[in-house]
Amino acid sequence: MTTRAAKPGAGAGPSLRVSGALALAAAVLVGVIVTAMWTLSQSRWAAHLDRAERIGILLYDTLSRGAALPEGVTVTLLGETDSARADEGEFQAISGLPSPAYVTIAPILPDATGGAGLAMAVISDGLQYRVAELPSRPGQRPEETLGQLTRLMARYCSHPQIIARPAAGEWRRVEAPSVWGCAAAPADMRLMAIVMGLVAVGVLFTLVANTAARFAGFAQALGTRRRVGAPDSYEAEGPAELRAIVDAVNSYLETERDQLAKRAVVLSGVSHDLGTPATRLRLRSTLIDDADLRGKFEADIDRMSAIIDSVLTYTHAELNVEDPRKLSLTALIEALVDDYQDLGHPVRLARVEPMVLRAGQSLFTSRRGQQVVEGAHRILVTARPVSIQRAVTNLVDNALKYGRRAELHLEATADMAMIMVEDASGMRSTEEIETLMAPFRRGDNAGASEGIGLGLSIVSTIALVHGGELRFELAPHGLRAVFAIPRQ
Repeated sequence: MTTRAAKPGAGAGPSLRVSGALALAAAVLVGVIVTAMWTLSQSRWAAHLDRAERIGILLYDTLSRGAALPEGVTVTLLGETDSARADEGEFQAISGLPSPAYVTIAPILPDATGGAGLAMAVISDGLQYRVAELPSRPGQRPEETLGQLTRLMARYCSHPQIIARPAAGEWRRVEAPSVWGCAAAPADMRLMAIVMGLVAVGVLFTLVANTAARFAGFAQALGTRRRVGAPDSYEAEGPAELRAIVDAVNSYLETERDQLAKRAVVLSGVSHDLGTPATRLRLRSTLIDDADLRGKFEADIDRMSAIIDSVLTYTHAELNVEDPRKLSLTALIEALVDDYQDLGHPVRLARVEPMVLRAGQSLFTSRRGQQVVEGAHRILVTARPVSIQRAVTNLVDNALKYGRRAELHLEATADMAMIMVEDASGMRSTEEIETLMAPFRRGDNAGASEGIGLGLSIVSTIALVHGGELRFELAPHGLRAVFAIPRQ
């Protein structure tokens, strides 16, 4: 199996403590900048609107009492033709106005203290002003009303002109682009502050999500490490803490493999060393005249050899010594069942139903079409064929030993392939059989059957090294062993 060695320096990054402190400092800095930009924009706009309101208050005195012009304001008399149009209310026809011209009639009424009123209209190139929503209070003076109007005019980007006439006077054109025009408005950085804040939140969320995804990805990879083709070690990427965890896991896995390899070497040595005296004992047992005693000697020798072979098989299953390859699980099980049937054992494979695809209802008939997919019963998997055969053989042998017969079923989904072996033991509880999955555990009838108690342990280990599981379910006449592995 080709594996990818860990690279401690690959994808190196700062520790979570350092990156977290930097992210927190950056968030605080961005928050300060955003707050400063928002506050500065608010204060500049407040100053701009307050100035426009003061100019409006002073403009009232200019128009009604002949006071000096406020700074930034120009007032010119209308000609006779334009004055006549203004008298008739045709303000949009006055010369020198933008096109199109949006007219807002906004007369300033006199107050109870004797303040003169103003006939007035505001002509804009972009909008009509909602003067009905201007703030007012009891006893509000006319100059305050005009100040509220000019404050409203300064709020929007436009180039308005005021056409006004005092109670006893002529029509005048009032212009003040440096007070309520677009150029007079301060730069509004509030939108930029919102965008900057959102970008900062997005960057922080991305950093946190990426870090969490690295941990989650490693956890997922580690959870599937027993699947066929999984690496023996993992890349160390991400923050320092994750790299330390990955390095520790790699060290643990290497130690575990070394221990398993040493165990196999020891057991192989023991098997080899015991083979010679066992052979001598078998030869010497032939010299025993007592047939019963000779049979007992040979049975003990056979049992000792079987124990050694079973332990070696269990250890080799843990070591994954066999290379995986693509195979037809259906063909493997069919061949295995044929072998049992040739020996006269009651083993059968349940018929695998062909896959039927049902079409939608036609526009021209109420019947639904269907098609049988040829070869759909062939279940292809990537697995270790000798190990799979050994596992199924152990399950079938158990079914024959404790349940008198074995019936095999094959099922598959898009992700998993399942081999099910049913017996006729009459057992109605899965708890007892699940306890027998531990090594060297045997059932109540151990004295009446052969074996040393490693059969189910070997099957469970083979399922685990393939990334699957062995479980038991109730069947109509006994128990059903379900050997499930992923379809790689």
